[in-house]
Amino acid sequence: MGDKISFDGLTLAGVANDEDGEVGADTVFHFEQTGERIYANYSGGDIADGHLVGTFDGEQWDIRYTQINTDNETATGHSVGDVELLDDGRVRVEDEWEWESKPGTGESIHEEIDE
Repeated sequence: MGDKISFDGLTLAGVANDEDGEVGADTVFHFEQTGERIYANYSGGDIADGHLVGTFDGEQWDIRYTQINTDNETATGHSVGDVELLDDGRVRVEDEWEWESKPGTGESIHEEIDE
């Protein structure tokens, strides 16, 4: 990987998700990064408020998230995602996730957006 990726100051949105997931195209993530630690607040679509924390080693993230949806249901989960730079320079994450607070697993894709 030639270019070093940083999540600091990036905004990502959901591009694709399996049916057990709640993140969608209207869900927007605002990231910060300090060293290998990443943090994000997110909301939109079915998500009223969400927060994630994790690590990013330059190629893969390992995160845990907690959220409340628009039906006031809380949920927590864990995911590992492969991070890459697209040809246009935007960041893309192909993520494998699992709920920890309820049944369900899946795959999702997040891509950097301008906001």
